[in-house]
Amino acid sequence: MRIDLHTHGKLSKNSDFSVDYFTEMVKEAKASGLEALALTEHFNTRNFYEVYETLDRLYPYKGDYYDADGLRIFPGMEVDIQETGHILLVGQKEHILAVRSGLDQYTAKGSFIPFAELLDLVEAWPLLKIGAHPFRESTPLYQLDRDLLARLDAFDLNAKDMYQYGIEACRGQVEPFAHSLGKPITAGSDTHQCLQYGSVVNVLDHPCTSVAELKEQILTGSYTIEISNDLPLRVKASVMLKKVMKRLAKLENARLQSV
Repeated sequence: MRIDLHTHGKLSKNSDFSVDYFTEMVKEAKASGLEALALTEHFNTRNFYEVYETLDRLYPYKGDYYDADGLRIFPGMEVDIQETGHILLVGQKEHILAVRSGLDQYTAKGSFIPFAELLDLVEAWPLLKIGAHPFRESTPLYQLDRDLLARLDAFDLNAKDMYQYGIEACRGQVEPFAHSLGKPITAGSDTHQCLQYGSVVNVLDHPCTSVAELKEQILTGSYTIEISNDLPLRVKASVMLKKVMKRLAKLENARLQSV
């Protein structure tokens, strides 16, 4: 089963969740060869709960994933921590929402939850916990307390970072770092729009219908990672498109306010 473990369903944190935009994302995810993805929207995105309320209306929920016209969408969330860094959480919808409710007081920059407190909170549920882009210059994780880092399940090999720093350079940092902690790496496109799907993919040895099965295959290494030969082109095009779309949205908002 081909799955992307780091994706977003909105253009940006400040944009609204659009049904048209998201259903187009689903269509393109399938066209790129994905069979599943983890929707790890930012925990402090505008109207976070609306995302899952809308998914509940759009697709049947099978206990661990949404069936989006044949694409399995596993619920998730990306959380900022006080020390600077991002943590990806993947799990059943009820568990993701329970964790999110515990973060209501930590959504503003400058008041993010400490790493240890986040781990204490999420370990009450059987979530897959991934350290996102651990060597990204703006949100590094690698220098944090190794005892805390060891409580994560895996670390993110991120398409945006492979584009920015070079594929081999990025792998040369993330892979030995994860290995030193006895942890696997997982592939994440980190896409906010459709062009970046397929840039990097986890290919599981067996299809999974539950988060428990997904986590077991990750922890036992029952998967491989595929990096697309055109990853730089996919990510560059995505970055450019995102800038254009955000600019157009800003102009449209200004037009509406002037009417």
